[in-house]
Amino acid sequence: MRVPMNSNDTTVDQADTESIGARIDWGLAASTGKRLARSGPKTTAYTIDAAHAELADAATRAEAPVREVTGLADGLRVPTTRILDRREWVDAASRSMQSMLGVTGDADTSGLAALSAKAGGVQAGGLLAFLSGAILGQYDPFTPDPDTGDPGVLMVVAPNIIAVERSLKVVPSDFRLWVCLHEVTHRVQFSANPWLRQYMIDNLEILTSDAGETTGEILGRITETLRGDKPREKGVLGAMQLLQTPEQYEAFNRMMMLGTLLEGHADHVMDAVGPAHVPTVATIRQAFDKRRTAPRNPIQRIIRALIGMDAKLAQYIRGKAFVDEVVGAVGMEQFNTIWTSPETMPRPNEIDEPRLWMQRVL
Repeated sequence: MRVPMNSNDTTVDQADTESIGARIDWGLAASTGKRLARSGPKTTAYTIDAAHAELADAATRAEAPVREVTGLADGLRVPTTRILDRREWVDAASRSMQSMLGVTGDADTSGLAALSAKAGGVQAGGLLAFLSGAILGQYDPFTPDPDTGDPGVLMVVAPNIIAVERSLKVVPSDFRLWVCLHEVTHRVQFSANPWLRQYMIDNLEILTSDAGETTGEILGRITETLRGDKPREKGVLGAMQLLQTPEQYEAFNRMMMLGTLLEGHADHVMDAVGPAHVPTVATIRQAFDKRRTAPRNPIQRIIRALIGMDAKLAQYIRGKAFVDEVVGAVGMEQFNTIWTSPETMPRPNEIDEPRLWMQRVL
């Protein structure tokens, strides 16, 4: 298929701007991830069944206090929650990645394209296997709800929650509700503000598209960027930014700011709701924050750096500080102006200076 690129009727093959996600064998990614994923902590069938029941109940109970504190999603249906093991999460995450990246068919299975798709599938599967042992819960705004067909599924990974609550030596029932408060906040964020889903899709489409640049053009842009004064993330994320086109660079910044806001807002809500509903919330927060920043072995540090998990941690910290300060200054109702449109999202220079956002938006 040919698509016009400008008013001079210049055209390029659609494959030149094809999403990277379409070049990955996602079926192979899922099977590889499930084969490599560890089964989780040893536990009895009774214990895992009880954990499933309690997590499902906790996710339902979390809805009312989250809605009350946030002022969002009042009156919307309380959805069901999927309680998964690690291999089930790999399957779900693989489908979510396809939906998120706009992949509607199978990868090309001919010639070199097939080899590339399989290599990408193995790599993606290895990443999913690693993450399957780290994810406690996730709100997936891209996969349809099996009950209604509407976009959005809330998932919690039971073996990981059991492993962490044992490691932290916290009260299991309190920890499970605490985790659900965070994930339910994400569900409420997206259900109350449906434009967020399309906003993510639009930016991800830019980030994962192949711009068709030559090696010389890429090297020239990297040199120009290094000589410029544009702020960049540290580590691997900063290296990624060097390889991005100007359009991708802006999309990356928008996604980073959105992620920082979503995670910080969820952490703020966890702590705001916690004292009234989670008796040991202070103990859980202290133990969990210590776990987040604890030293890791060299291999774990390398993997975490490569997939940006340390940047994710920074999102929680910076985002929560932003939300805490704005809500403390103007209250939650005024803070909720932030969900109005892309124009009211915090900008990179505002996330660490909330007063700048308040001066611009409120």
